[in-house]
Amino acid sequence: MNLALHGLFFTLLGVLGARGLLGHDLGPGGLATAGVLAAVYASGGVAEQVRSTRPWAALWFGSVVLLWIGLTLQHPEFCYLAFPLYFVCLHLLPVRWALPAVAGLTGVVIAAQASTPGGLTTAKVLGPLAGAAVALLTAYGYAALYREGRQRQQLIDDLVRTRDQLAATQREAGRLAERQRLAREIHDTLAQGLSSIVLLARSAESALPGDPATAAERIREVGQTASVNLAEARRFVHALTPPALDDATLTEALRRLAGGAEADFHLDGEPYPLPVEAEVALLRLTQEALANAVRHARARRIAVTLAYLDDEVTLDVFDDGVGFDPAAVPSPGSFGLHGMHERIAALGGHLTVESAPGEGTAVAVALPLRAIEAMGEAVPVVEVPVVAGQAGAGGAR
Repeated sequence: MNLALHGLFFTLLGVLGARGLLGHDLGPGGLATAGVLAAVYASGGVAEQVRSTRPWAALWFGSVVLLWIGLTLQHPEFCYLAFPLYFVCLHLLPVRWALPAVAGLTGVVIAAQASTPGGLTTAKVLGPLAGAAVALLTAYGYAALYREGRQRQQLIDDLVRTRDQLAATQREAGRLAERQRLAREIHDTLAQGLSSIVLLARSAESALPGDPATAAERIREVGQTASVNLAEARRFVHALTPPALDDATLTEALRRLAGGAEADFHLDGEPYPLPVEAEVALLRLTQEALANAVRHARARRIAVTLAYLDDEVTLDVFDDGVGFDPAAVPSPGSFGLHGMHERIAALGGHLTVESAPGEGTAVAVALPLRAIEAMGEAVPVVEVPVVAGQAGAGGAR
């Protein structure tokens, strides 16, 4: 709108100046005044003070209006510049000053028209009045549309913010509900079982050495209770395991994921058991890497390689897509690479991402066997002495 307004002003000024020169109606004084008017008007677009402070803007507009009035009273054809000046006036001034200013500009136009041949006529009065009315309706109509657009955008922003808050609240409520459920389950099963083990162990200790038969019976009960609680603990772990690992090994789960993304899957080495945390991390990382390759990289070929080595487990996901700059600042809301780094680092492993625009992407993960073994030892296993004949109680380790 501003560019159109300024373009209209300079176009009219140029046409009127050229017409005055060709018709020999515009003398040196008028030409100089028109040049100064053009320069002063143009300064409003380049001077930072005019655009940022109201007093300087008022001084600039007053200078433009005074130069235009002097030029119009000498050469009435320049009264056509009043139309773009209407919009400048309505844009710069508050309503209580803009309307009188528009009326004053219209009065100058009518006064200039009165000095033209034929004097003041009805057409010469109605024309400026109609131009002022059109400018007022256009300016205030645009302002109304602008306010409505701002209100709609604010409403949309409020709805999006409310939706995000609701989603965050629902996630937090679900997390708290799951924590409460697990707390109840642990309290009703594992905690009660551990309390029973403590009481049975104390009973066996008090029975020794005077009553070895009672002590042996209590030890057998400790073994049975520990086995039951170990089964409950495994049930919890199984309940928290991703569905993809419910009925399949890590190798089978990754092969299914690769097949779903039309990627090639390769297995190197002989698979050996890994802790659940390590398998979940490798599964989630493969899902993230494949999703990025399919959705963002537009890759034609994707390869997933899982290798069981003597001292580490490695996972490589390669695609020949568009690639990206790993050093670039991630976009707001992007958490993929950061989450992958944190998940692997928490397991003592290393994650490397190599990519460049137009050269594909390679995601490489290495989980050292030492870290995997340490993870397995983080939950100590207590071997319970088993009395002969109670092999079933010692069957679970």
